[in-house]
Amino acid sequence: MLMMIFAAVAGLVALVGGGELLVRGAVQLAERARVTPLIVGLVIVGFGTSMPELVTSVEAAMRDAPGIAWGNIIGSNIANSLLILGMAAAITPIILGQGKILRDPLIAVSASVLLLLLAISGSGTFLLGLAMLAGLATYIVYCYRQEKRIERQAGTDHVAPIDKAIALELSDPTLHGKRNGWGKPVAQTLLGLLILIGGGHLLVGAAVDIARLFGLSETLIGLTIVAVGTSLPELVTTIIAAWRKQAEVAFGNVIGSNIYNILGIGGATMLFAPGAIPSELISRDLPVMVASAILLLLICFFFRRFGRMTGLLLVAGYSIYLGILVAAAI
Repeated sequence: MLMMIFAAVAGLVALVGGGELLVRGAVQLAERARVTPLIVGLVIVGFGTSMPELVTSVEAAMRDAPGIAWGNIIGSNIANSLLILGMAAAITPIILGQGKILRDPLIAVSASVLLLLLAISGSGTFLLGLAMLAGLATYIVYCYRQEKRIERQAGTDHVAPIDKAIALELSDPTLHGKRNGWGKPVAQTLLGLLILIGGGHLLVGAAVDIARLFGLSETLIGLTIVAVGTSLPELVTTIIAAWRKQAEVAFGNVIGSNIYNILGIGGATMLFAPGAIPSELISRDLPVMVASAILLLLICFFFRRFGRMTGLLLVAGYSIYLGILVAAAI
């Protein structure tokens, strides 16, 4: 029992630490190769900060544990929308600019509904995974064009993936290292990748063992321990952004993570381990994910702000959801 808990904790620590190393090394490699900062933010940071979820879900799917794989994706989005954004709003009220009212939240809702429809239809093929990744690529191209337009107009209303990059920079001021050669960033990138893979292997193995030991479903473990654990980087960066009064950055970080989770991680999971999304997620968890995405969109549309009371209500909503999960497992 203690060994399982230790393995799970060690796996989570390795995922977070490996992900940080990988992002740091990849960013410095890109800067060394003179890749534009916009591409670094949209692609390298966007994918890099989602690596813990990606490695965990792909590892779980390939080990025939789809409940953990998809529970991680869906549980992470629910935690992002209710727990993490709620905590950020409770720290600093989030007042949104005109562009953020519908643009990114609407894409997040569309991606959430798409995942629900795929689950209901029982679809989960290699081609669907490829299509989801193509959808994310299309979104990134759209973000690139929008961000270039924002730069020309000297605006500050960034697209959500750029907010992810800004949030990471706020939490890690040393992210952009000195250009002192290729060796160190290459080593950091490779070491980070190896630690990530090892951490994912440890966490998934421990999660499966814990589920079997206590007679719990793998999906429940994926929705809770795995999802919250792999969302720790988003939690840290979002809270730091809110604490430093960068409320819109905190909001964009959450929405951008949700989009990357569904289209990027969900697409990669289907690509490497094709298979239907577990049916037990259809009746409760997927609808909660869709409802939370719609709720954020409605708040954006009607109020254009997330006040402290709204933040506390979002956190309370997540607490109720966790309570329902635990009650159902007893």
